[in-house]
Amino acid sequence: MSIKTSEPRLTLPQLLARLEPIVTEVIDLHAEAVDREARFPVETIAALGKAGLLGLVTPAEHGGLGLGVVEAAQVVHRIAQSCGSSGMVVCMHYCAALVLAATGDAETNQAIARGEHLSTLAFSEVGSRSHFWAPVSTATAEGDAVRLDAQKSWVTSAGRTASMVWSSRPLAADGASTLWLVPSGAPGVRVVGNYDGLGLRGNASSPVVAEGALVPASARLGPDGGGFDLMMGVVLPCFNACSAGVSLGLMEAISARSAAWCAGVRYAHLGSALADLPTIRAYLAKMRIQTDMTRGLWLDTHQALSEGRPDTMLRVLEVKAAAGESALTVASLGMRVCGGAAYRREVGVERMFRDAQAASVMAPTTDVLYDFIGKAVTGLPLF
Repeated sequence: MSIKTSEPRLTLPQLLARLEPIVTEVIDLHAEAVDREARFPVETIAALGKAGLLGLVTPAEHGGLGLGVVEAAQVVHRIAQSCGSSGMVVCMHYCAALVLAATGDAETNQAIARGEHLSTLAFSEVGSRSHFWAPVSTATAEGDAVRLDAQKSWVTSAGRTASMVWSSRPLAADGASTLWLVPSGAPGVRVVGNYDGLGLRGNASSPVVAEGALVPASARLGPDGGGFDLMMGVVLPCFNACSAGVSLGLMEAISARSAAWCAGVRYAHLGSALADLPTIRAYLAKMRIQTDMTRGLWLDTHQALSEGRPDTMLRVLEVKAAAGESALTVASLGMRVCGGAAYRREVGVERMFRDAQAASVMAPTTDVLYDFIGKAVTGLPLF
């Protein structure tokens, strides 16, 4: 049976042009409710699937767009300008989809390409916390099946996906981990509670527990003991570039909304706008500079990834740390310049302020990345 191939490879402008009506007609429409109701962005995922954008990194031979990390990060960045929760859900999907593109079966990849299969990562655990590369959960052979037992601390889109790319200790081989494709509805797998967080309130990030969950041995992704290489070589570049894209998208939106608010709000008794105050203009300038500096590093990371430069891993480590910390600065300044209005939903800054807090504490955390970067620039091994 022949496999349907995708359309000719899209250029980045063509890709973003396909995304734009989804942002303006779907994501913008639902973003506030997704946050206020802590509601998973089902409309966004359906629209992206229908447009073929869930299959962005899926190989063309399986019907996907056959694009890569750079394009994934650009899509996530644009989505996050409207809805941070949606941006994070798509970020995690693209990370999982890249692993499945490299190691998964044709049926799963084809379902992703058709927009019928959303996936995510299940790496972080209660026992290893933000050290996602070192799972303590177990995989045990039981005949032709494998038993999984785990306490996953945070799984984005928990219970909302068709599958999870799941980490465990190896079955028998040496190595830090092995990866598995685990159906979200597999017997023995359950979501523990609903997500109730400060920000990214629609991303359904909850603990997931596996108690004697059985998957076929064929569910293994890559070699036994080969999970670490997939995490570092496939997942980390995509996650850091896309996470930075979420942070940058939030910074872009906060900067634009704050500038528009300050230009439009006036003091009636003075006949002047907030933007007429030099202190306000200075804060807006700092926000713009910080945002543009972050974009420069983000785009340079894209170039490094595209060209396979020697400094690629350094840029990958830097970009999430820089974007996460810069987002905290820009979000705080946005709250400051918009004053009391920023605490209300009408300006839209408070939602994005809350969403911006997540990146610095999301594994790999900023402090972990600082340690890795310090090791890299002093010639020490990362692990």
